[in-house]
Amino acid sequence: MDQVFHALGDATRRNMLNHLAGGERTVSELAQPFAMSLAAASKHIKALEHAGLIRREVRGRTHVCRLEARPLATAYQWLGQYARFWNSRLDVLEQLLREEAGRKTSTTPSTPAPANPEPSKPESPRPTPSKGDDR
Repeated sequence: MDQVFHALGDATRRNMLNHLAGGERTVSELAQPFAMSLAAASKHIKALEHAGLIRREVRGRTHVCRLEARPLATAYQWLGQYARFWNSRLDVLEQLLREEAGRKTSTTPSTPAPANPEPSKPESPRPTPSKGDDR
């Protein structure tokens, strides 16, 4: 399983697997989207082969690759135990968020604020008494 995760750790190899999910591809077809040499593509393909994720078959001078999904199923099952853990934790979080939202709606006033409230008017300044004005 270590080889599977090592192979999946590279974006180019994951993309190659995505292409192979649609059917068999030649090495040059796998290399083409990445603008890489056949030698560079071959290194990625060897890592995928080593992990058991693909099979390469030689047909004349052409190397054809196909997806072998069984190792992915094993990795998926292993990851499943962690998915169950996170799903249960996310369920608890969802419940807490619902409770919090319920508390907020129960404390919110039931009458909505006016849509266009009038701006508050500034207070008029009080006139200051002038000298000699004893009012």
